[in-house]
Amino acid sequence: MGALLKYWACMLFWILVAVLTAVVGAVLLYPLLRGAKEADDCRSGEAEVYRDQLRELDRDLAGGLISAEEAGYARAEVGRRLIAIAKDDKAATKLPARGNYRLAQAFIIVILPAVGLCLYLANGKPGLPAQPLEARLEMPGNDLAISIVKIEQHLAKNPDDAKGWEVLAPIYFKTNRIGDAELAYRNLIRLEGPSAAHLGDLGEVLVVKANGIVTAEARGVLQQSQALDAANPRTLFYLALALEQEGKAAEAKTAFEALAKQSPPDAPWLAAVGEHIIKNGGRPEISANGNAPGNPTAEDVAAANALSSGDRQQMIRGMVDSLDTKLKEDPKNFEGWMRLIRSYAVLNDRDRAVDALKRGLAAFPADGGQGQQLLALAKELGLPTEVTQQ
Repeated sequence: MGALLKYWACMLFWILVAVLTAVVGAVLLYPLLRGAKEADDCRSGEAEVYRDQLRELDRDLAGGLISAEEAGYARAEVGRRLIAIAKDDKAATKLPARGNYRLAQAFIIVILPAVGLCLYLANGKPGLPAQPLEARLEMPGNDLAISIVKIEQHLAKNPDDAKGWEVLAPIYFKTNRIGDAELAYRNLIRLEGPSAAHLGDLGEVLVVKANGIVTAEARGVLQQSQALDAANPRTLFYLALALEQEGKAAEAKTAFEALAKQSPPDAPWLAAVGEHIIKNGGRPEISANGNAPGNPTAEDVAAANALSSGDRQQMIRGMVDSLDTKLKEDPKNFEGWMRLIRSYAVLNDRDRAVDALKRGLAAFPADGGQGQQLLALAKELGLPTEVTQQ
């Protein structure tokens, strides 16, 4: 029975393919056939008009309305026009267009279906069993989109399942579904109560939603997170950024310096913190992993501290250019791209920051988690995110 059903399903598929191919062929052939028919009808109608004129001349001559000489002249003129139409018909049968029409018709009727069939057999999977949505939801495998749909369907029926919101919230954020991420984190806080981590997550979502601006709402949420965990580096970073955006450079510098001092030496956020310290008129401490490309050595920091403001800025520019060169040689350094994009933005070199974003997305495409982080950073820095990957 199963084999019979499979046979009929296969037959039905090929019948549908044949019907669709015939419909497409008819649609493509119709303009060609209609054009030739309209041309023939036009010439036939014109000849009939001239024949009517000849009959009218005979009636006028019989009624004495015109003389025989006048009738002869008129008949000769009408005859000349009929002969011209006949010549046009004969020439039309010899025109290359007719041949072109036939070639086009042959292509549509024979070659086009044959090419389509060959392409399908080469690239398609005619033996693949049907997979309706319900079956795919039951066994999503590695399909993240199907897994998300399955969890969303579950939450639609069970909106108070905190575990489901906890799973979806970071996925929404990484896939740039910021509005959905905000809703997920709010539901999570509603169901589990406020925690430093979840409030920090919500605060970060609100900052990204505002294109990198720490709004009053985001600041309030981050302050609640700080009250529960005073040492959370992400919360401290965004609160310091809020001071910077309000024009409080001295307070922002102090806040960033405090964050740098309490952070471990290999913390990935130290490079960004150091750039904000420079931006607000300070001098960064030795930061980040010394093995990462483009990071300053102890000698670099000592030399920078001994320079004037202008010379120090020039030295920083040289270090950023050195990082850029190293990333061209080794583009698979994600932290390097994050640091380079932010560095160009801090140096107010918007064009190079956008170019670095394009090259970073070429190495880490936007449909991946790291690519989404690059886009989130671009939003924070006010850079356009609709860029073409190089």
